Amino acid sequence: MTVDWSWQRAWEALPVLLDGFKITLLATVLGFVLAAALGLVVAIARRTLPRPFAMVLGGVVEFIRLTPLVVQLLFVYYMLPQFSALQIGIAVLGIHYSTYMAEVYRAGIEAVPVGQWEAARALSLPNTRTWRAVILPQAVRRVVPALGNYAVSMFKDTPFLFTITVVEMVTAAQQFGARNFQYLEPLTLAGLIFLIASYPTSLLIRRLERRLAY
Repeated sequence: MTVDWSWQRAWEALPVLLDGFKITLLATVLGFVLAAALGLVVAIARRTLPRPFAMVLGGVVEFIRLTPLVVQLLFVYYMLPQFSALQIGIAVLGIHYSTYMAEVYRAGIEAVPVGQWEAARALSLPNTRTWRAVILPQAVRRVVPALGNYAVSMFKDTPFLFTITVVEMVTAAQQFGARNFQYLEPLTLAGLIFLIASYPTSLLIRRLERRLAY
């Protein structure tokens, strides 16, 4: 059996895929913003909270990290039916990836020289100002490339949202293929769109790594 490529069918599939791409991009951007902010909060909390609370928080983080993303999506989707599938998808993506970003932030914080902490204490800076003006600017500068890598990973994980009925780009390609009994064109275009969107980001991340390297 031979499969013939049809440019006409590919052209017909493109608008459908671009509509799905909008959902993919929206989930990625909002999920990343949530993950980056929540990950920073978790990293700081694990360092500043009393040990028992930090241990509990660490256990929660490990539980989320070790649980498959698909299971988390399905669990929250069925437990919180009052929210839309897209809202749940964005929240779960953000929370899931925040646990990984928290470790990235933690590594960046620990990489700040001890002398910086001692200098802040010597100047009697309040803890909040020490974090805001001394520690975080240096820590975040070190971890920006790693955060960018997680943004790309999240982008490529958005097809998992199909499990909770979100019609992102890959699901849109599958639905188009099912309606037309031809999957070659829509799935190929979906892969190309992922590549076109991801590759420049990867180049930017590598450039940032070179610019921010000490």
